[in-house]
Amino acid sequence: MADALDFVEIDNFGLATVLARKGNGAAEIGNALGAEVAVGPRFIPGSTTLLGCGPGHWLAFTERSEPGWHQAVAGMLKGLASVSDQSSGYVVHRLSGPAARQVLQRGAPVDLDPSVFGPGMVATTVIAHITVTIWQVDDAPTYFIAFFRSYARSLRHWVELTAAAL
Repeated sequence: MADALDFVEIDNFGLATVLARKGNGAAEIGNALGAEVAVGPRFIPGSTTLLGCGPGHWLAFTERSEPGWHQAVAGMLKGLASVSDQSSGYVVHRLSGPAARQVLQRGAPVDLDPSVFGPGMVATTVIAHITVTIWQVDDAPTYFIAFFRSYARSLRHWVELTAAAL
């Protein structure tokens, strides 16, 4: 697994649910944050990345969180969206290497072929009965995977078994 795959837990990340209030969407959220916000299951990288999870619904993610990060996001979006910190309930892993796509394709019922799922794309799906949000950050390919913390050991075990079977 070490040669073809790297599966690393991200420390000190920030993750928050952002739900637009009635009448607000990507443009209003983006203006308030001073960033471009993608529409649909996509993201545009930034210091705070908004991962499209559904209409008017994003996961705000930062790889290096500062204390009070989610309160700052909530303050910028006051009156436009509801923001709820998810950082302590989730784990985020980076999956990269030549076998990364192949491993994910063995578990996620999502088409990860580079012609349809590439950098900037987001999918919320299941792997081994575990709900995950996957986003691809580059062509290497490198993926980030967010999922409930209580499933960390189970998902790591699934990744190890799947990689060993390649």
